[in-house]
Amino acid sequence: MGITKTFGFALKINEMADILKALGNPARLKIIQFLIASPGSCCGDMIQVLPLAQSTVSKHLSELKRVKLIKGKNKGNNIYYSLNLATWEKVKGFLLSEINLPKEN
Repeated sequence: MGITKTFGFALKINEMADILKALGNPARLKIIQFLIASPGSCCGDMIQVLPLAQSTVSKHLSELKRVKLIKGKNKGNNIYYSLNLATWEKVKGFLLSEINLPKEN
């Protein structure tokens, strides 16, 4: 894949593009789905339900954390993940404000 041109676009647009790009991966979508059903889970919990190696799941978690879609809390040797609701609200607000949906009658 090539480098995405970001110059000339508003910071808000570039930030949202980065977040939505991170969501454009089936494994990351499955991780999000898992965290919705099981908040406060660690990587070990996720590898039980994902057809991926632990190292691969960790990389996907890092990417989701980088764009602030999830957050992690260290407890002992594990990191427990949950959705970052502030970012999800920002994404939802962006999508709903930027799309002119037809009004229902």
